Amino acid sequence: MMTLSIKALLGASVVIIISLLAHMKNYYLAGLVPLFPTFALIAHYIIGSERTHDELKNTILFSLCGMIPLLVYLVAIYMLVDLMPLKWALVCASALWCLPAALLLVLWMKFETSIV
Repeated sequence: MMTLSIKALLGASVVIIISLLAHMKNYYLAGLVPLFPTFALIAHYIIGSERTHDELKNTILFSLCGMIPLLVYLVAIYMLVDLMPLKWALVCASALWCLPAALLLVLWMKFETSIV
């Protein structure tokens, strides 16, 4: 139960940091904070301490491939904010993130045994 509380505090801390940075002169730094691997650190620690070394490496490789959907989201939101209201741009970019994420998941499950 304690580790769950620590994870919740970490998540809340990230949200507070983003909010504070968004109100500063260098507001764009708020876009860098979510890219800090807070949750990846947690996931990799848990997997690394509970699974095999090869399974950890497999997870890290999957995380690297997970950058593709993030790139799609960022390119989409960059282009969409000029074309529609912010809320719709965020919804559309999030939906566009789902497409490569789903494709990645399907391809990963199909070829996973040949990767590791």
